[in-house]
Amino acid sequence: MAEFTLVAEAGRPIGSRPARRLRVDGRIPGVVYGEGVDPISVSVAARDLRAALNTDAGVNAVLSLQVGQTTLMTMARELQRHPVKNTVIHVDFQVVDPNREITSEVPITLVGEAIELHRADGILDQQLFALPIRSRPSDIPPHLEVDISELIIGSAVRVSDIALPAGVTTDLDPEAVVAAGQAPRVQEAGEAVEGEEGVEGAEAAAPAGGETASDSGGEEG
Repeated sequence: MAEFTLVAEAGRPIGSRPARRLRVDGRIPGVVYGEGVDPISVSVAARDLRAALNTDAGVNAVLSLQVGQTTLMTMARELQRHPVKNTVIHVDFQVVDPNREITSEVPITLVGEAIELHRADGILDQQLFALPIRSRPSDIPPHLEVDISELIIGSAVRVSDIALPAGVTTDLDPEAVVAAGQAPRVQEAGEAVEGEEGVEGAEAAAPAGGETASDSGGEEG
């Protein structure tokens, strides 16, 4: 189990001004919640939180949160970030049960090289970047690998092609596309232009006034 110990201080003042003062002092305001636990307003050291979330597990890291004399197994389930600096300005810690399944999102990593797709000047189109899963906290993988080596133009790698570790399931449609091989955009544009030229040529070949050969023949009869 990827577990990181984090010390939290309880009893922080509530409000935007106290929160700003905490951030100036290098601390991040947060709240602890979960089944059977009354919400607790806390703060944690910004440096320690960054270290906890920069492990291989990322935001799916299991955090052993020490609040006073109590130690809670938690996960950082919601991070609010500064719109410009992108730094964390608030964090929600959810208390989790190590023996119960929870939902989380795991990033998808593409591996291998789509050689035939590149030879055909095709485009690799990744459509799914994270997979929603269900598992116990200790079974959450840091990422899921998807092999794209066999991709060609017109083919796709789907959710059903992802090898899920033991104890991990997903409710996402097995036919959902993770990555696909697309035709070159230049070629697609060229085909569209050729189609337009064909229509224009047909219009130019028609007699003035829209009269066709069969119309003319009918009048002579």
